[in-house]
Amino acid sequence: MQQEKIWTKDFIVLITSNFFISLTFYLLMTSMALYAVKTFQSSQSSAGLAASIFIIGAVFSRLIAGKYVDVIGRKKTLYGGLVLFLISSLLYFPVESLALLFVIRFVHGLAFGVVSTVLATAAMDSLPIARRGEGNGYFSLSSALATAVGPFLALFLSTNYGYNAIFLGGVIFSILALGSAMLGHVKEPKLTVQDRALLKSGFKPGDFFEMSAVPVSLIMVIAGIGYSSVVSFINSYAIEIDLTNAAAFFFVVYAIFLFISRPIAGKLFDSRGENTVIYPSLIMFAISLLLVGIAQNGLTLLLAGALLAFGFGTLMSSLQTVAVKVAPHNRIALAISTFYICLDGGMGIGPYIIGLIVPLVGFRGMYLILAAIVLSLVFLYYQLHGRKAAAEQRYKQIEA
Repeated sequence: MQQEKIWTKDFIVLITSNFFISLTFYLLMTSMALYAVKTFQSSQSSAGLAASIFIIGAVFSRLIAGKYVDVIGRKKTLYGGLVLFLISSLLYFPVESLALLFVIRFVHGLAFGVVSTVLATAAMDSLPIARRGEGNGYFSLSSALATAVGPFLALFLSTNYGYNAIFLGGVIFSILALGSAMLGHVKEPKLTVQDRALLKSGFKPGDFFEMSAVPVSLIMVIAGIGYSSVVSFINSYAIEIDLTNAAAFFFVVYAIFLFISRPIAGKLFDSRGENTVIYPSLIMFAISLLLVGIAQNGLTLLLAGALLAFGFGTLMSSLQTVAVKVAPHNRIALAISTFYICLDGGMGIGPYIIGLIVPLVGFRGMYLILAAIVLSLVFLYYQLHGRKAAAEQRYKQIEA
């Protein structure tokens, strides 16, 4: 029996647009804390907020987008969000105060939250149900590639041409994201009159969150804090321990190994169940943070980047697929929104909290603490979903 296709024209268009908005995100996210310190002489906590307030904006917009995107229409919401994303990218040039930078970062985050929610929803809905684990792995690779290119490009541009070159890059990539999105067809959901009425009415938690997706999404709050420690502070940490050359290639290594791990993990997810992928990914995520914290040479730091791919990179795509799997079909957008609200919430508060902790325990101490916290997620996952998933997998094997 021939498998249903994953690589359709529309799926490729969605991946391309997602790559460019993710590239803009990582280009700015990894340079923003250091930019705030150098340009406005901000404290570490304020510098962390300059990076993370973007994600806080994304959380706010996801609350609305998850509820209304299918009511307004995915295509209209996507194009509107991309236009706002482009306008926000242009506004970095005249910034002359830290307060104004906070405002622009927040608005930019609002646009990012809307666009990324629509792109992920449309991509998941375009995939064959039996191949969603594999397909989502491929879709997530667009973000993985941006994870490698963005920080590397940010470091190169800031070192050789200054921060305005980074902002110009953000504008160019925003234009490319909008242009690529306009080349494809965005599938609209088939909603009944009752479905639309339910989405439009009410302001209960269930109107903004898909409750079935909340348990696995909660894992991503802590995981997001752990990942934000790398995204927002790896450059500052590398300067302190004199490993800036290795740090420049950290996310390149991360992306290379993510390209190796994601397709394999996706196929394992579909054939053997989520636990086969998620438990090892949590353990490797913890080990990667441990290695960052004890790194004395470039090789150790790059090994941490590779394990971060097998850890956080695989964990994110797998838990997102679980969130969609447990949700009703007419609430996929809400499930994805719920997932990203939790992830973004962790990444949003992470840099600020870490900025407060670093003066107390140092960068090394901070990474070691986070490694222990991430390891504890193995037990939390078991309680929230892993135990149930294991029972379902045993039942499937008996049925087969």
